[in-house]
Amino acid sequence: MTSTVPLAANAPVAIVTGGARGIGLAIGQWFLARGHRIALLDIDNETLQRSVAAFDRPDAVLAVHADVRDPAQVAAGIAQVVAKFGRIDKLVNNAGIAVFKPVMQTSYAEFQDVLKTNLDGAFLCTQACVPEMLKAGGGAIVNIASISGLRASTLRVAYGTSKAALLHLTKQLAVELGDAGIRVNAICPGPVETEMAKLVHSVAIRSDYQDAIPLGRYGTPEEMANTVGFLCSDDASFINGQFLAVDGGFDAAGVGLPTLRRNASAAAAK
Repeated sequence: MTSTVPLAANAPVAIVTGGARGIGLAIGQWFLARGHRIALLDIDNETLQRSVAAFDRPDAVLAVHADVRDPAQVAAGIAQVVAKFGRIDKLVNNAGIAVFKPVMQTSYAEFQDVLKTNLDGAFLCTQACVPEMLKAGGGAIVNIASISGLRASTLRVAYGTSKAALLHLTKQLAVELGDAGIRVNAICPGPVETEMAKLVHSVAIRSDYQDAIPLGRYGTPEEMANTVGFLCSDDASFINGQFLAVDGGFDAAGVGLPTLRRNASAAAAK
């Protein structure tokens, strides 16, 4: 995970929450490879420390152990970033959890915990980072929502609701912060090949997804990172308050795709 890109004396700083693994770690790698200093914030300190040690870049990579649900921990974590790097330019609110249960089997405590992590966490981290972004002259924020925030699905009453709310938070933030030079956007990943997906997606669920995705596969963490990086870059300087489905066409697809594929295969075999 090492990077040989030389860092400027006042290189931009990107914070990625939920940065210890998966999509968050890939986003951190994207920024580091492009001359940023990065702070990876995560509640799982053991995995976080292991991931940061693998970079072997103490000058450019900071581990921040914090729970995004806790205002005091968020404030302390952001202060730690400022103390080391002196500025904040980009924030990626990626920290999130999921509970996959039917509506009537999802407890209120589980519902609250998902909302606190996925929605409150983004709100708290944004509030903590914005003052430092303003000092730096502006910045960019990307919230990692989900395709489940755009379309309903089974077993996602807590997760889908939290991500839909995160999308509206994105628009609220974009309206208020845009005038100060801070752009706020979101991506909505479809299924992504992460360790978490391997644990919770059964063979049947994977088959269902592949049947419904026009590109016929899961995305990769690197594909999510590329999209986040674009939205944070100057190439996206007039994009604000938007959300982009990074899902292989899953949100665009209705019924009939498996039948279309079978007919195409049959025609090709003739």
